[in-house]
Amino acid sequence: MRRPNKPSKTFTVKTATTLLPFLLEALGGTSRNRIKAILGGGGIKVDRAIVKQFDHPLRPGMQVEISQSKPKSELKSSHLRLVYEDEFIVVIDKSAGILSMAGSPHIFSVKTILDDYFAKTHKRCRAHVVHRLDRETSGLLVYAKTIEAEQILEHNWQRIVRDRRYVAVLSGVLETPSGTVRNWLKDNKAYVTYSSPTDNGGKFAVTHFRRLKHSETHTLAEFKLETGRKNQIRVHAQDLGHPVCGDTKYGNGDNPIGRLCLHAYRLDFYHPITGELLHFETPYPKPFLSVLQK
Repeated sequence: MRRPNKPSKTFTVKTATTLLPFLLEALGGTSRNRIKAILGGGGIKVDRAIVKQFDHPLRPGMQVEISQSKPKSELKSSHLRLVYEDEFIVVIDKSAGILSMAGSPHIFSVKTILDDYFAKTHKRCRAHVVHRLDRETSGLLVYAKTIEAEQILEHNWQRIVRDRRYVAVLSGVLETPSGTVRNWLKDNKAYVTYSSPTDNGGKFAVTHFRRLKHSETHTLAEFKLETGRKNQIRVHAQDLGHPVCGDTKYGNGDNPIGRLCLHAYRLDFYHPITGELLHFETPYPKPFLSVLQK
């Protein structure tokens, strides 16, 4: 049986303001991220017109209608899930096995999916890549929708990002409960990244790790990036003597679920335009946990 739509709530503007602070007051207890998701999903109307801009000006007497139904994402894909969207950025949860972007616009990637979604929903923008995940790594990615947002994110990435964390299944039992790996990373002629305890002309890399739980054969570990270098976590896990399971490049052949067991589960960063601190987190992949239960 089809469920009836939940009723909407209508509020009358009393004093001049903009939409976001009005909604924060009207929906007391609702987070900014949730309100912006409602905005991005077309759940807000001002005088019967859908408005998605958080800074839309409001005048006394205006009617603001807030939908109580969960906004439905117009993006349907088995390769990614839309986590957050506003007029400047989009945050997605990427599946393993798909490129963040490709060298050619004709090669299938997250960027081509997003560009197709923007075109079909009549949004005059393109997806601009500001950081990447390896093809076989899953998890959170942010893309810019405007050149201004892309430039700010790209040129201020280390300052803007407050927290980047990954969860991984490691081969064997990690003896040390927590710690930090510090060394220099550099590619050889075969494009394999290797580490050195002394400056080898590469880039200095810092990774903090923490053992979450373990079985007799595997460890579930959290990695927090202080720097973001190519293959950083995978190489540092190898340095610890417990490579990431399913890693065909830096691993030991241990592949319990048929994929690289690395997932970017947390991403905190300052919004490139508003300056607001945004926090995003996804659950640990269930297959990762199943490895420890075997």
